[in-house]
Amino acid sequence: MTLPQTIELHPAGAVRASVVVLHGLGADGTDFLPLADEIDPAAAGPVRWVFPRAPQRAVTINGGQHMRAWYDVYAGFERGMREDEAGLREGFALAQAVIAREVERGVPAARIVLAGFSQGCAIALGAGLRCPQRLAGIVGLSGYLALAQATPAERHPANAATPVLLAHGTHDPVVDIARGRAGRDAVAALGNPVEWHEYPMEHAVCLEEIRAVERFLQRVLQAPAP
Repeated sequence: MTLPQTIELHPAGAVRASVVVLHGLGADGTDFLPLADEIDPAAAGPVRWVFPRAPQRAVTINGGQHMRAWYDVYAGFERGMREDEAGLREGFALAQAVIAREVERGVPAARIVLAGFSQGCAIALGAGLRCPQRLAGIVGLSGYLALAQATPAERHPANAATPVLLAHGTHDPVVDIARGRAGRDAVAALGNPVEWHEYPMEHAVCLEEIRAVERFLQRVLQAPAP
């Protein structure tokens, strides 16, 4: 499989952990570069930030316009809408390929956090829960659990207890918070410890949320690699 393009921020010292951040629909990874400046995962030691870029594809909901998207969106993000299963599974595979490359570069999977916003959240949850190597954690912002009915059977035992942080805006007009809450409940039902946050915002990221992500990263990356 061809790896996606990535934008990377490398630490001055030897890399001890990696944080992979998946962007949302129509973005390209640069929108989350400031996250690396705002977050200090001090307990992890030197961290490499990896921002993969989704492939260009026609997006049905946007009139077939080509843009960076992890998968197609047919009519919206509402629960019950038909999902682009093939595109989602391609996105899962791309994210897992990025993780595999980090492992090849010397970062144990247990020192890798997979995160995503909106579409990126759907891919992070789907890829992370199915990953055959135990990750340090999964972060999902303003998104949902895609292919929810298939997830219990497909979730890999390696990530059966991986901690998950989910956050959502209470006024989100793109991905309704009800779908975010449904994803939270579904992941918790699988047995994963889930940390949940709600903020009075729309489809966005706020400073309080960034601080919550920072604390989560500090916690899940503080232990030495097994």
